[in-house]
Amino acid sequence: MNECVTEGLDQRREELRDWAARALVSGHDQLSVPPLRETLHLRPLSGDAGFRRYFRTDTSPSLIAVDSPPQRTNPSRFVALADYLRRNGIHTPLVIAADVERGYMLLEDLGDTQLLRELDEDSVAGLYAEVMNELLCLQQIKRAEGLFPPYDRALLHMEMRLLPEWLVGKLLQRDISDAEDQMLERTFAHLLDSASAQPQVLVHRDYHSRNLMLRDGESPGVVDFQDAVWGPVTYDLASLLRDCYIRWPREQVENWALTYRAIATDAGVIPEVSAETFLRWFDWMGLQRHFKVLGLFPRLYLRDGKHGYLPDLPLVIRYTVEVCERYPELTPFADWFRREILPLLEQQDWYRDYRTAGERQAVTTE
Repeated sequence: MNECVTEGLDQRREELRDWAARALVSGHDQLSVPPLRETLHLRPLSGDAGFRRYFRTDTSPSLIAVDSPPQRTNPSRFVALADYLRRNGIHTPLVIAADVERGYMLLEDLGDTQLLRELDEDSVAGLYAEVMNELLCLQQIKRAEGLFPPYDRALLHMEMRLLPEWLVGKLLQRDISDAEDQMLERTFAHLLDSASAQPQVLVHRDYHSRNLMLRDGESPGVVDFQDAVWGPVTYDLASLLRDCYIRWPREQVENWALTYRAIATDAGVIPEVSAETFLRWFDWMGLQRHFKVLGLFPRLYLRDGKHGYLPDLPLVIRYTVEVCERYPELTPFADWFRREILPLLEQQDWYRDYRTAGERQAVTTE
C-alpha cells in the first residue's frame, strides 16, 4: 500500500474516532453507554472482503466503529438494510449512530464468536438447526420496494466470468481459447437456467460460518448483509452447507438440505418439489457461487492485496469438481479443469491437494 493511501487511511481512522466520541457523548443516555471521561480508543478488527474497516471501542459495553468510504461502499444502504432486517426479526447489529455522507457508523457489538469457531462433530447438528431457522425467517421477509435488487441472470453471469478473468487469466497467466470460452458459456447457461427456475426470495448473499455470530441466549447474529438481493431460494443454503471454510460429508449435507426443503415447504417459502429437483437446484446454485469464488479470491489477492483467501481455494476446487462430475451436462467443465487448470494450480505455493481439502470425520445425528 503506497504512502499516500496509508496516510489517508490513518486520517480517516482519526476522524472516525473523533466522530464516534462525539456521538457517544451526545447520545450516551439513550445508548446505555457511560459518558466518556478519557480519549476514545479504537482497536482494529479483521474486516470482510470489501473496503470497510472495523474497530472495537474501549467503552463498556464495547461497540463497533465502522469506516465505510462512501465512494467505495454504500453506507446509507447498510443502515437501511440493518433497520429493515431488524424490524423483520433478524438479529443484525443495531445502528447506534451513522454519518452516511462521510461513511462513519457506530454499531452494536455482536462479539467475536463466529459460528465457524464453534462447529465440530458434536455441535454441528444443533448449531446448523439454529442458523437454518434464522435463514427460514430471512426468506419469509417480504420484498421492500427498491431495497433488494434482483439477483438476475446478468449479475449471476457477471460473477461467474470472474473465474476465467481472474483465476485463469490474471493469476495463472493463461489465455482462454474461443472453444474453451464457448464451453464455459454452455456450463454457465445450465446454472443460470436452474437459478431462474427457482422461487425467488431475499438472499443474504454471504450466509456462511464467518458471518453468523453466536451469543448465549440470543438468536444468531447476522453480519455482512449489505449486498443482499432478491434471488434463488437455494443460494444462501448452499453458501451455508457448502461453506468455503469448512466441509461436511456429502450425505450429511444433502440430508440437511432436504430437511430445509421440508420446513421451507411447510412455511410456504417454496412449493412442493421433488428431492431430486431440489438437490439439483442446491448443487448447481452452489456451483455458481464457487465459480464466482474461484475468481473472487484471486481478485482480492491481486487487486486488493488481501493474501488470506488463496489458501481456501482448494476446498472450493473440491466442491467444484465433485459437483461437476455428478452431472453429465457439467462434465466437460470438470474434464477441462482437471486437464488444463489443475496442473497450473499445483505450481502455486499456496496450493494443496484439493481431493482432501476440508476432510473431517463423518457426522452422525439422531
